[in-house]
Amino acid sequence: MSDPAGEAKLEVKQASKEVKESENVAEKYSAMTVSKNSEMNMGELSSAFSAVPTHKPVKKQIQFVEDKQEFSRFPTKAGRRSLSRSISQSSTDSYSSAASYTDSSDDETSPRDKTQVNSKGSSDFCVKSIKQAEFGRREIEIAEQDMSALISLRKRAQSEKPLAGANIVGCTHITAQTAVLIETLVSLGAQCRWTACNIYSTQNEVAAALSETGVSVFAWKGESEDDFWWCIDRCVNTEGWQPNMILDDGGDLTHWMYKKYPNVFKKIRGIVEESVTGVHRLYQLSKAGKLCVPAMNVNDSVTKQKFDNLYCCRESVLDGLKRTTDVMFGGKQVVVCGYGEVGKGCCAALKALGSVVSITEIDPICALQACMDGFRVVKLNEVIRQVDVIITCTGNKNVVTRDQLDRMKNGSIVCNMGHSNTEIDVASLRTPELTWERVRSQVDHVIWPDGKRVILLAEGRLLNLSCSTVPTFVLSITATTQALALIELYNAPEGRYKQDVYLLPKKMDEYVASLHLTTFDAHLTELSDEQAKYLGLNKNGPFKPNYYRY
Repeated sequence: MSDPAGEAKLEVKQASKEVKESENVAEKYSAMTVSKNSEMNMGELSSAFSAVPTHKPVKKQIQFVEDKQEFSRFPTKAGRRSLSRSISQSSTDSYSSAASYTDSSDDETSPRDKTQVNSKGSSDFCVKSIKQAEFGRREIEIAEQDMSALISLRKRAQSEKPLAGANIVGCTHITAQTAVLIETLVSLGAQCRWTACNIYSTQNEVAAALSETGVSVFAWKGESEDDFWWCIDRCVNTEGWQPNMILDDGGDLTHWMYKKYPNVFKKIRGIVEESVTGVHRLYQLSKAGKLCVPAMNVNDSVTKQKFDNLYCCRESVLDGLKRTTDVMFGGKQVVVCGYGEVGKGCCAALKALGSVVSITEIDPICALQACMDGFRVVKLNEVIRQVDVIITCTGNKNVVTRDQLDRMKNGSIVCNMGHSNTEIDVASLRTPELTWERVRSQVDHVIWPDGKRVILLAEGRLLNLSCSTVPTFVLSITATTQALALIELYNAPEGRYKQDVYLLPKKMDEYVASLHLTTFDAHLTELSDEQAKYLGLNKNGPFKPNYYRY
C-alpha cells in the first residue's frame, strides 16, 4: 500500500521660468517632423530653437558639502580599500547596476593601486578590470537593441559631426545604457571623459568596455567617498585636455569644477543637468549671480518627468525590492513619502501587488491627487509603529528621522527612491549602540540593543540603481534628450544663451517622443489645414502650450 503521508511529503518536496518661443520656431522645426524615413539636418538644430531662461523659486536650499570634506582628504591605500559607510552628497538619479558581471568585492585591490593598459596602449582610465571589456561590450550591444531612437539619431547626425571639437566631461551612472549615449556622443565628434555619480551603480564590465574603446573612464562599483571625488578630479584635471561641456547627474561634477577649477569652469560652453538636486544647485548659483555659463535643465522636460520618473519607477521599484528582500508585498502596510512622478509610479506598482499604500505629502495638490487615486494621506508619525515598508521619493533631507526609525517594528524595510541619499537619516544609525550586519549585497540589518532589526537597502541610496536594473527603453528617451541638449548648447551662436538655466522647448520634447513611437508601430494623426487653423497651431507642432500639464 502506498503511504499517503509519504506521497504528500513527496508532492510538497517536488512543488516547493517658462519657455516663450518665437513665432517662427515651428516653421524652423518643420524639417524635423518625424516619419520613418525622415532625415534630420543637424546643422539646423542650433538655429531651430532658442530657450528662454526659467526662474523657478527655490523653496528648499540644498547645501553643498563642506569644501574641507571634499577637497582636502585623500586616503591611504588601506583606507581606500574599505567601502565608506558615510553619507554622501553624490547624485543617485538614473540607471542600473545590479546586473553587473562582478561585484566590487571580487578583488580587494583598489583600482587606484593597479596599472592597467588597454589594447591601444593607453592607461588613461581607472576601472575595476580592463579584462572585463569583452563582456561589457556584449552588455552594450544588448542595450542598443532597445535604444533604437538614440541609435537612429546617431546614424542621422554622425556624418555632420555636430559635436566636433566638444570636450565633454560627464558624471552619470555608468551602465550599458549610458555607454550607448557616450558612444553616440563620440560618434558625433566629441571627446569624452567620464566618471560615476553613484558609488554603487557602476557596471564594472561596461566601464572596462568604454575604456577599451578609448573613452577615459574613472569609476568602479563600490568606490569609497574619497575614491568618488578622486575620480571626478581625474576626469577634470588632466594634462593637454580641457573640458568645454558638462553632462551632470546630481551637480557634483559641476560643483567640483566651480569650486576647485574656477578658471576652467568659466570656459565651459554649456551644462546639461538631468536631476532634481543638480537643477536646484544650478538655480541656486543663478539666483546668487554665480552661474557664469548657460545650463540646460533636462530634468523638467516632459519626456524626462513622465518616462524616466513615472513609468520607469513603476517597474523598477518592484525589481529592486524583490531582488533584495524576497518579500511578498500583498497585504503589506507601505508608506510612500512623496507623491510626485516617482511616488506615483511606486504607488501604482505596489497597489497592483495588493499592498495597503499610504502617502505622506507637503503639497496639497499632490495630496489631493493621492486621495483621488485611492490612497490615504497620513503623517509618518501616525503610522510609524504599524508600517512594514517605507519608501522615500521626495528629494529632500531627513524625511525619515532617527526617532522614527527607533519606533519602527522589527523586520521593517526602509529604502529610498528619491534623488539623493539624504532622505533617510542614515548618519544617525552609525552609533555604538547599533550593530550593522551585512546580509547580502546592498542589504543591511541595523540591529537595536533589544534585538530589533530594521532592513536598510543600499545604505539609503537610490534603490533601483543600486539594487536592480532600469528599463533600457526609458533610458533611451532620457539619453536622446541629453544628446540633443548638448548639441544645441554647443552649436548655439554666441548670445543666444546667457548665464542662466534654460528649459528645453516643447518642440524638442515632442521630437524625442516621436522618435520612439516607431518602436510601437504607432501612427500619429495629422491635422488638416482647416483643423490647424481652427486650433491656431502649426501642423508640425508644437501641439501644446508651455503651461500645459500632461
